[in-house]
Amino acid sequence: MSFWTLFAKELLRFVKVSVQTVAAPVLTALLYLVIFGQVLEGRMQVFDGVRYTSFLVPGLVMMSVLQNAFANSSSSLIQSKITGNIVFILLAPISYAEFFWAYVAASVARGLAVGAGVLAVAAGLVELRLEAPLWALAFALLGAALLGALGVLAGIISEKIDQLAAFQNFVILPLTMLSGVFYSIHSLPGFWRGVSHLNPFFYMIDGFRYGFFASSDFPPGVSLAVVAVAFGAVASVCLLLLKSGYKLRT
Repeated sequence: MSFWTLFAKELLRFVKVSVQTVAAPVLTALLYLVIFGQVLEGRMQVFDGVRYTSFLVPGLVMMSVLQNAFANSSSSLIQSKITGNIVFILLAPISYAEFFWAYVAASVARGLAVGAGVLAVAAGLVELRLEAPLWALAFALLGAALLGALGVLAGIISEKIDQLAAFQNFVILPLTMLSGVFYSIHSLPGFWRGVSHLNPFFYMIDGFRYGFFASSDFPPGVSLAVVAVAFGAVASVCLLLLKSGYKLRT
């Protein structure tokens, strides 16, 4: 019961301002599609028989899923800490595991809502195919969960908005933009291709794209395992911090 109450509260929080939390990110992704599609269409082809704009769409969808999943949990936690109303959640009869999973589940819901919006709009503009939908769904769910967990971690550690913004701008954004959203890592020099393999976001983007074209830069099974291990590691750290009350209890 405690989990569902907190989950509903977090769900309602972003639904009430859906123009800001859902519609705005969809518009941003659409602008990326229009600009990059117009500039690079016909000049770049990554997979045989796949137009560049078609290649671009899954990357933009997954990028939107990841960024918004992170934003949901991190912004909610930092706002609760700054305003002081987090004390009402901590005083409620809710376990630290329920606390964690409620925030992550709401983040997954927002990430998927934004991703579905981007996909729906893009499908009206670009020819798409979905060859392995279960792979796409698995990466979307696990990727959103990982970023939701990272948002919880960032929200716990941060004490001020600018600290959270630094985490977003210097960790999440670079890892997302350098993950192969706009290009294949096979087009990179050897050194940077190796660096890309150290970026967990690459495996999420590449694996999600496999669900559309059944082609990828890396085996999807291995990519899913990497994402699962990363989620397990981040979730374990979050649960330990929540259990100790780190930077939550004064």
